[in-house]
Amino acid sequence: MEQDKPLPARIKAKAAELGFAACGVARADAAPRAAERLRQWLADGAHGEMIWMEARADQRVSPAGLWPEARSVIALGMSYAPASDPLALADVTGRGRISVYAQGADYHDVVKRALKALARWLVEEAGGDLKVFVDTAPVMEKPLAEAAGLGWQGKHTNLVSRDHGSWLFLGAIYTTLDLAPDAPGNDNCGSCDACQRACPTDAFPEPYRLDARRCISYLTIEHAGPIPHEFRAAIGNRIYGCDDCLAVCPWNKFAAAAHANRAFHPRAELTAPALADLLALDDAGFRQVFAGSPIKRIKRDRMVRNAAIAAGNSGDHRLVAPIAALLDDAAPVVRGAAAWALSRLDRARFEAERAARLGEESDPEVRAEWRDQAPSDARSRSTEVR
Repeated sequence: MEQDKPLPARIKAKAAELGFAACGVARADAAPRAAERLRQWLADGAHGEMIWMEARADQRVSPAGLWPEARSVIALGMSYAPASDPLALADVTGRGRISVYAQGADYHDVVKRALKALARWLVEEAGGDLKVFVDTAPVMEKPLAEAAGLGWQGKHTNLVSRDHGSWLFLGAIYTTLDLAPDAPGNDNCGSCDACQRACPTDAFPEPYRLDARRCISYLTIEHAGPIPHEFRAAIGNRIYGCDDCLAVCPWNKFAAAAHANRAFHPRAELTAPALADLLALDDAGFRQVFAGSPIKRIKRDRMVRNAAIAAGNSGDHRLVAPIAALLDDAAPVVRGAAAWALSRLDRARFEAERAARLGEESDPEVRAEWRDQAPSDARSRSTEVR
């Protein structure tokens, strides 16, 4: 009978029923090295503008820092393994690339809904107090998932699973119950450095360490201002996130798309959106296109900025008109990106617009975009990474 099984086994069975592909248990104090690594990462400034990482570091370093009563952590993973190659659009002119995880429903909603259902079941089954987390609280999901045996933190710093590759959304339940822990995950990266070599912006100063300030996911999602010139060409047509380091992981060969949670199946309009359509978005249009998607949180200006950078990298002269229309945009970050893109797509048009606009532009960063690209963009090109 199911009721005769140990509680951790019943938890795992219920988790699978709710759509989780992986589940494990760790003691609340099972990842002590994570605190030291986090503090060093913050001290190095590698978190960039993600000030919330520093502001709540004392709560993030261990479950006890956030909730002293926690005794066990139930770590859970939900697969979003893609059915097609995430890198297939790398050279497709006029189309934007959206990270696999953001092409479907918002994982925050889907994972939290399942976590809450599991939590309700656990309280009915065994009592105790608990808290559920998915990405929005100061919780170090990856070290805890490794401690619970779901996999290991790979050289790209994300969790790698023997069964699901690099394609797991993570969630956690902190509980006052004393549950028998699972064996921790073992590092199986070996000598492989595929993820390190795949990074377009050299965001890994060394294996197992990420400098977010150089990461395309950070630059296109978390970074609010103009994207630094040295990274613009390397961004290519990535308009939200970057899958390169994840997609080349050899362990992905075991990650079957058939096992992915159906909630994350891609929406057709988000698999290869036309840059021209994205450049034309206003606030209402952005909200409509990205309703129910995690992309909605970056808001319209940041998405159009990203699309303008991708347009500048496209070499597609058909995008000159929609780019030029953004030179009058209300958002400085959009105007600046549009000026840069125009300098790449149509030099004569850029020079004419520069002569007409530079003297009237009030924003210093936009003025810098007009000045830095004249009389040629050789200076910016010389600093672009591969």
